[in-house]
Amino acid sequence: MEYITHSPEETEALGADYARALRPGDVVAFSGDLGAGKTAFTRGVLRGLGYEGRVTSPTFAIANEYDTPAGRVVHCDLYRLLDSDALLEIGFEEYLDGRCIVLIEWSEHAADLLPACYRTVHIAYGATAHDRQITTGEVSA
Repeated sequence: MEYITHSPEETEALGADYARALRPGDVVAFSGDLGAGKTAFTRGVLRGLGYEGRVTSPTFAIANEYDTPAGRVVHCDLYRLLDSDALLEIGFEEYLDGRCIVLIEWSEHAADLLPACYRTVHIAYGATAHDRQITTGEVSA
């Protein structure tokens, strides 16, 4: 599916709508340029899952965990990682045990660790400074 949003607020609202289909065990692989809106979309997903606290990018922490009424959500930002070996060292594979929803920014840094089936969200800059083109899909083995 393809969507166009015209503000960060619209991107968050789309993320909240997207959250309705997510269940524990789902992995969402995000891609897109730096600053395109991956964290804004993720903030919307967490709002859609009922989380009311502060949502920030885990760029330096690698992963933030949130408890929502829909279950635990793990938000990863792999921007600073050079390879998937570093992820294995921090126990990343434990997040893929089916008990939580995993949202992964810069997922291409962990392509070899993603499960056989996962969801995708690509966010690209649009025609104006605040426009975003958002494409969602699924990968299945």
